[in-house]
Amino acid sequence: MTAPALRRVLRGGHNIYGHRIGILLIEGHFPRPPGAIGNAASFPFPVLHHVVKGFSGSRTVRELGAMDPDSAEFREAIGPWLDGARSLVAQGCRAITTSCGFAALFQKHLCEAVDVPVFASSLMLAPMISRMLKRSQRLGIVTAEAASLTDNHLRAAGITDPVVIVGVENCPEFAATAWDDRPWLDFELAEAEVVVVARHMVERNPEVGAILLECSLLPPYAAAVQDATGLPVFDFTHLVTMVHDACARRPFSGLT
Repeated sequence: MTAPALRRVLRGGHNIYGHRIGILLIEGHFPRPPGAIGNAASFPFPVLHHVVKGFSGSRTVRELGAMDPDSAEFREAIGPWLDGARSLVAQGCRAITTSCGFAALFQKHLCEAVDVPVFASSLMLAPMISRMLKRSQRLGIVTAEAASLTDNHLRAAGITDPVVIVGVENCPEFAATAWDDRPWLDFELAEAEVVVVARHMVERNPEVGAILLECSLLPPYAAAVQDATGLPVFDFTHLVTMVHDACARRPFSGLT
């Protein structure tokens, strides 16, 4: 006589299911091709997006970046981000990220707002990558706007090793979408712009041993950047995938 099958008891409490990662998304109507964190097809698992209303790329990067991150004014300004994180957790998310590497500035504020892990910025990968390299090598960071990536952002992401930073702010196709919210994108042209920036960075800084794409709009061009430089290329999607896998562990299988 076989034992009866155990019944599964499912627990509810929110409206939608199957996701682990919640993504706080900058508001914008520009295209987000596969690879961008705002495109759900970028991941082989479900994610849940929440658009933070009123926060464009410019407001998030430039306006918040110009404020004192320890001030009451800053905390009040990022209120919609904190509320968005709470909303995602209420919908069952087990970890929270954002769509902007510059959100490193409010990493600690997001952590205080929710009881699940938060990884606000792709820049949090930098300390790990730097320790993969020999002492004479440097991590190269390609960012949306080099002038806006301050020491405050680096410190908030835990970056203490020297890095090489270049921006794509002078690339017309990238700027038209990321900054001006143009609703169409010439993919090949944007890819070529990013490749040129990355290649010049490596040519001018031969000590660069790996590349990190800070902006979540840059991963669609990661393969082309690697083809052009021959270097390991890291981006936001690696961080999202790593944390997702930690929050959705599966049993190992195979021969013993």
